[in-house]
Order: sequence, then structure tokens, then C-alpha cells
Amino acid sequence: MSVPTQESAQAREASSFCADLVRSHDFVRYASSLFVPAVQRRALLALYAFNVEVSRVRTLVSQPMPGEMRLQWWTDMVAGLEHGGVEGNPVAAELLLAIQTWRLPVRRLSRLIEEHQFDLYNDPMPTMAALEGYINETSSALFSLATAVFGQSSSDIEHLARHAGLAQGIAQVMTSLPFDASRRQLFVPQQVLASHGCGIEDVFAGRETPNLRAAFDQLLSEALAHLTTAFELMATVPPEVRSVFLPLAQVRSDLTRLSRADNNPFALRSTPRLQILWTLWRASRSRKFSA
Repeated sequence: MSVPTQESAQAREASSFCADLVRSHDFVRYASSLFVPAVQRRALLALYAFNVEVSRVRTLVSQPMPGEMRLQWWTDMVAGLEHGGVEGNPVAAELLLAIQTWRLPVRRLSRLIEEHQFDLYNDPMPTMAALEGYINETSSALFSLATAVFGQSSSDIEHLARHAGLAQGIAQVMTSLPFDASRRQLFVPQQVLASHGCGIEDVFAGRETPNLRAAFDQLLSEALAHLTTAFELMATVPPEVRSVFLPLAQVRSDLTRLSRADNNPFALRSTPRLQILWTLWRASRSRKFSA
């Protein structure tokens, strides 16, 4: 009797670890998980914790090579290669459980990891198409994987996930600009900057010029278009998976703030957690997200 009890305690600790990690590093997704049934919530938090771990590799290493090694570990882990067990890594243990329980597509997880190799280097994002490709394999993939936890998969869901991820991903590029610029990393496409006569060094220097504002407004327009499409597509997917897309309510709030004429793209801002909860709660009661 003691062995199952010990295993159960370890599982609870791993689940709690994932919840704490997501709450600390991705509060919007953590808050959105509060609006889904408990049976799916554990797997969602495992998936979101995995995303946190992979997304923050760049901040944990000083050189690309250690980052490559960390990402390779995750690639091998989801592929089922031997690592001597994952008992010492609660996120890996919970993710494997989610993969086995909900039959999550391993190839999609692997591509998400591979795409984050871009984060390890200071190569600028070259084009809008390249940025959309990056987001499709990261933010959009995460929405798609989350719906799989509900046992749902369809072309309509994939279409919605793509636009939802692009709206969220482009918004993230804009909200993360101060932090990214401080470490000379550029996710704003060079193509977009050049089309408005803005140089990379202007971004790294934190200079808010009219040209940079024009480039910023173009990204804002792209994000708003994808958000509008995502909301229109919400009615095409089963009601039980709509809660997965609750983070779009916060994206809408962020884009509203970013569109203000007095918004400084280089000003660091964080949304209070109570405000995020209020935004998602109101959205959860709306016809877009409810059954």
C-alpha cells in the first residue's frame, strides 16, 4: 500500500509544480485553465509548463550551445528516447502523462521545440512570412495541442488555432519589444522595419521614431486582423474547446492598449493579475466562449 501512496504523492507534487510554474511565468494561460474542467486542467498545465520551459531556455543560458543541449533533451524526451527516467523533472513527467493519456501529437511538440532554436541566437527575424512561420509552430501549435486534450481535432479547429496563435504571437512581439531590444534580439521583421525606413539600431537604442511607430502600427493591424478572424471562427468549433481560446480576451485587451496614440512601445508594462482574471471571467460568460 505504501508504494502507490508514494507514487500518488509524487504525482501530486509534479502537478503542483507545473501549476506553480505556469502561474509564475504565463499567468494568462494559467488563469484560462481555471475555466476548464479539472480532468483536462492537469494536462493543460503540463502542456503550458512544458511551453514555459522551452520558451525560457534563452534566458537561462549565456551561450547558444547549452541552450541547444537543453532543447535537444526535450526533443529526445518527447520522442521517447532514454534519459534514465524523468522522475527528477516534474514537467517532463507530467507532459509524458499528458501525451499518453490524451495521445498528443509528438511531432507537433517536437516542431515547437525546434522552432525555439531561433531564440538562442541574435539573428533578426527576416520577413513577415518567417515570423508567421515561427508563430504557427509555437503559439498556434500550443492552441492546437490544447484542443487535443479535449479529444478534438478538425480542420476548423486548426484554422482557428492558426489565427488565434498569430494574433497572440504578434501581440507578444510587440509587448516584448522592450525586453527583446535590451538584449539585442529582434522579432519585429526586418522587412517591416525597412519598408518604413526604420533601422535595427533604432530599435536596439529604444528610439521611438515616426518610422518605428509606422512599423509598429503595421504589426498591430496584422494582429487585429487575425484576432477578428479568430473570433469569427469561434462558432465553427465544438463548445467544449472554446475555453482553450480564452487567452484571446487578454490579447484583445493588450492590442487595445497598444493601439493608443500615447502608447510608448519601449515602456515596460505588466497587467495586474486581478485584471487578467476579470478579463477572462467576463469573456468566459460571453456567447463567443460559452456553449
